[in-house]
Amino acid sequence: MSRPGVESPLQVLEQRNKAILANDMQAFVDLFAEDGVIEMPFTAGEPPARLAGKEAIRAYATHADRGGFRLDELWVHQTHRTADPEVVIVELTSVGRVTSTDQPFKVPCIQVFRIRDGKIVLFRDYVGHAFLPDLS
Repeated sequence: MSRPGVESPLQVLEQRNKAILANDMQAFVDLFAEDGVIEMPFTAGEPPARLAGKEAIRAYATHADRGGFRLDELWVHQTHRTADPEVVIVELTSVGRVTSTDQPFKVPCIQVFRIRDGKIVLFRDYVGHAFLPDLS
């Protein structure tokens, strides 16, 4: 249950989606706790498998290239609340384009969030890497 004046996990996720689609990486980073973590367990090198701390997240998220792609849409298929009120699981497809070639892509993923006191403390992204376009 949220405390008065503190955004609920679902409200935080809505803000996150808006920030990403607006390409507002400062707003995206501001949603994280100081000790927030992003984990991408299935990554193979780039992006890094783990970013620990808000400043590491900021350094990566605000990097000029951010992986050579842009996101145009986030198709949220399901949002699952869990027995733990801080944990939310999202099934979605990221839709975007490779910035250098304008090649479109659609990448399915499962994302697990732990959101405490209106801040993301853990964002674990299980990306369907087989669907990612070649960025070379």
